[in-house]
Amino acid sequence: MEIYSLHRGTSPLFVSLPHDGTALPDDIAARMTPAARRVPDTDWHVSRLYAFARELGASMIVPKCSRYVVDLNRPPDDASLYPGQNTTGLCPLVQFSGEPIYLPGRDPSPVDISARVSRYWRPYHEALATEIARIRTEHGRVVLWEGHSIRSVVPFLFVGRLPDFNLGTANGVSCSPQLQRSLSGVLEAQRQYTFIVNGRFKGGYITRQYGKPEGGVGAVQLELAQCNYMDEDSFDYDEPKAKATQQIIGKLLRRCLHAASA
Repeated sequence: MEIYSLHRGTSPLFVSLPHDGTALPDDIAARMTPAARRVPDTDWHVSRLYAFARELGASMIVPKCSRYVVDLNRPPDDASLYPGQNTTGLCPLVQFSGEPIYLPGRDPSPVDISARVSRYWRPYHEALATEIARIRTEHGRVVLWEGHSIRSVVPFLFVGRLPDFNLGTANGVSCSPQLQRSLSGVLEAQRQYTFIVNGRFKGGYITRQYGKPEGGVGAVQLELAQCNYMDEDSFDYDEPKAKATQQIIGKLLRRCLHAASA
């Protein structure tokens, strides 16, 4: 099974979509509940939503497998990214609904988890690091954009309705203060969508691991409420909603390009 697809662009912008995958290897799917085999916690359609970024010259990496196989945005030692808050792990055992992913007695063992890290997690991260280095060498700087999405209401993870746009910069550590201010300015200038910066979603492992602004690599995560571009119940893509949302995402990505090219 192919692990990921990588498009190499021509600009200093790199888009990573680590939760877009939906594939389940047969041996893993056989251990899952019927509900989990529908992979409901996918970041649905984000590769379609971000397809226009290639026109900006962006590189893009997209995994094939579901986050239920292994979560590419978690550290390999499975340390919690949000201590004290509900979250899911490196090889999650529960869905965002709180329901189990695996049939009774079929949870992955430590050996299984280690094998998944070697087979799926490590190649994605090796490709990430290699492409960041290539862009950094060619352009001097790079901005890594982590594209995510989630249902707007997930009581297991957060209280109430999530803001539409949730920017995360690891509390300002993963990118320059100037870039964070610039991105915040885009969101402050519009009135259609609610937003927050470094709220419930401050950036996962990828943002925190690779964002080294002092070394020429900025990283930003956008957690987007799915109701802004799709039907959250049927998982169907909503083209009119998506086009409006893409207008804002496009402005944010152009600010990243400006920051990396200045």
